[in-house]
Amino acid sequence: MSPLVLFSFVIGYFVLLLTVAWYTSRNSNNESFFIGNRNSNWMLVAFGMIGTSLSGVTFVSVPGGVGGGNFFYFQIVLGYLLGYLVIAFVLIPLYYRMNLTSIYTYLEKRFGINAHKAGAFFFILSRVVGATARLYLVISILQLFIFDKLHIPFLVTAFVILLLILLYTFEGGVKTIIYTDTLQTTGMLVGLVVCIIVITKALGTDFSGAWSMMASKGYTRIFNWDVHSSSYALKHIVGGMFIAIAMTGLDQEMMQKNISVKTLKDSQKNIMTFTGIVILVNFLFLVLGGILYLYASTKGISTAPDDLFPTIALSDAFTGTLGIIFIIAIISALFPSVDGAITSLTSCFCIDILGINKKQGTEKEKKRTRLKVHFTFAFVFFMMVILFKAINDKLIIDFILKFAGITYGPLLGLFAFGILTKRKLNEKLIWMVCIIAPLLALILDMLSNPDWYDKKLHMSLGLQGLSDRIFHGYQIGNELILINGILTFLGLWFISKRTFSSQGQLQPA
Repeated sequence: MSPLVLFSFVIGYFVLLLTVAWYTSRNSNNESFFIGNRNSNWMLVAFGMIGTSLSGVTFVSVPGGVGGGNFFYFQIVLGYLLGYLVIAFVLIPLYYRMNLTSIYTYLEKRFGINAHKAGAFFFILSRVVGATARLYLVISILQLFIFDKLHIPFLVTAFVILLLILLYTFEGGVKTIIYTDTLQTTGMLVGLVVCIIVITKALGTDFSGAWSMMASKGYTRIFNWDVHSSSYALKHIVGGMFIAIAMTGLDQEMMQKNISVKTLKDSQKNIMTFTGIVILVNFLFLVLGGILYLYASTKGISTAPDDLFPTIALSDAFTGTLGIIFIIAIISALFPSVDGAITSLTSCFCIDILGINKKQGTEKEKKRTRLKVHFTFAFVFFMMVILFKAINDKLIIDFILKFAGITYGPLLGLFAFGILTKRKLNEKLIWMVCIIAPLLALILDMLSNPDWYDKKLHMSLGLQGLSDRIFHGYQIGNELILINGILTFLGLWFISKRTFSSQGQLQPA
């Protein structure tokens, strides 16, 4: 299909977003940007969060993973259900009871300023790297299939896309992205369903027939009971649970939208509604992956997993219709994860690092500071995308999943220690624990997964025998974040002491 036609749809989509942003950001202020004036509709928040939680990486990587991993990813999704229950009935009530704007303020009230700064730092580090990696992957797809053919350089593509995201987020913030995310989630889900229908018809069968064909190839297998496998069922479910708790419940971007809802009850309804939709949508992505691999086998298509969906959707076999739907859907999947990231990073830096809410100053002065931070993060995003382009390795996405397990571990440990114990921390040693625990988790992961890192280096350092003696073939998978959290929790316990009541009596640990 003509790249000019695809490009026109990209421009049209941005015009629609800018129109929505202009309408929703009228009369906005700093409270609108940070917390949506605590007046957001819970149904819109629940629906819009789907796009934020999935992103463009999910759109190409989950279907692409079916060929080598069947439906094993759904084990993680089942773990999400357990994690979201903890978020709805443990974390959300805590945030509302304390009337938080930034969830990391809880750490300051519980442990002091160092814990607050540490929590904010690890969130910022993880979000910057994770969001820019997702952005890079989708820009690469758009560049390959549209902008290269129009002779537009990658740098220009990245700059313009980030500029457009800035234009519709810098004024309204959370108040605006709740509406734009709803629009974009709609585009993504409609595109997902239409792609399944169109490709199924191209196979010359119906959904029932396609399911039987997928089952015959083993694609529909959900549970993996090989205890040594990194996708072992129990590891995936437990890992998925703690991934959900850490990357949703302890993530400022996700919780910023939740606590913008009017009441605690509505916020809880939002989380549980979101949970049901997430489970269904992820299942549909896996179904799409199975259908894509069936189609590829009939046409002799062989390509990298992440390239499978765009290669088929943008091929001449579908006369451009599926290509347009794919482009709109993948853009719809991209922007909720990027616009929300920039907005939440701005909020986190302003509130948690700069302490803008505690400082004296006019609304205009605070807005000027917020805008500077917002534009700075956009520039950081641009530079990170350029860095990923220089590395030019799509396996960097696999690294990001590991990176999230490392950076969210301290958050998991800090919040768990604060909620589950009444002990007081030695504030001077908090940073030491939050740095040492992730490093130990990383070393354990490297020892258990020599093939994932550098096997030659592994053997040259004489670590192969050590790995075999310690792990006996066991590979750490998605439970890395839990291991990291436990190490952080134990480290915090060693630098803590019991607290005293107002009568001077020792309180239980």
